[in-house]
Amino acid sequence: MDTLSIGQAVAGQIANTGWPEWVAIGGAILYLVLAARESPWCWFWGIISCAFWAYVAYAEYALFVDALLQVFYVLISFWGLYAWLYGGQAHDALPIGVLPLRSHVGIILAGLLLTLVVGYFFDQYTPAAATYPDAFTTVFSVIATFMVIYKKLENWLYWLVIDTVYLFLYGSRGGYLFVLLFVVYLVLAVVGYLRWRREFERNLNSI
Repeated sequence: MDTLSIGQAVAGQIANTGWPEWVAIGGAILYLVLAARESPWCWFWGIISCAFWAYVAYAEYALFVDALLQVFYVLISFWGLYAWLYGGQAHDALPIGVLPLRSHVGIILAGLLLTLVVGYFFDQYTPAAATYPDAFTTVFSVIATFMVIYKKLENWLYWLVIDTVYLFLYGSRGGYLFVLLFVVYLVLAVVGYLRWRREFERNLNSI
């Protein structure tokens, strides 16, 4: 598909986009902006966005694994809100931390193995589309979400990879409006990483 055709497709999708998608998109952007600023309110908007995104992923794009992931996000966001407010050592706000390299090696290997298992299951037993890429984004999104909950700096780097795969995943399904959204996500992930790293270094130097 050439650039003109994609542009026409995007314009058509914008014109035909229902309010559930706009709520999902707006809530997701607010979630990321507030998360980059370490605001606990990000979890409220995450709950709103994911609830509507679950419906969109299931009903419009047949991405069943991603729909289940969004339901999981809704539930886990309450944990995230509590952790950010009271997860510190003194039952106060949780500070930004980092994981050692060996932890990332183990996380990535386990994530890839689980991707194969989940992808195989949905490939064999469901009519889901793009099962293995969908499984990859699902598994690593869960991993990255736990890293966000515990305020691990590297979560933003994981999201850069995940959102890139999502970009191609929704593009392959003709969801060009969501492709544009994930471009915004990529930019916000870079901003979030830089802000969190600056805050982490500031806290480290103040010790």
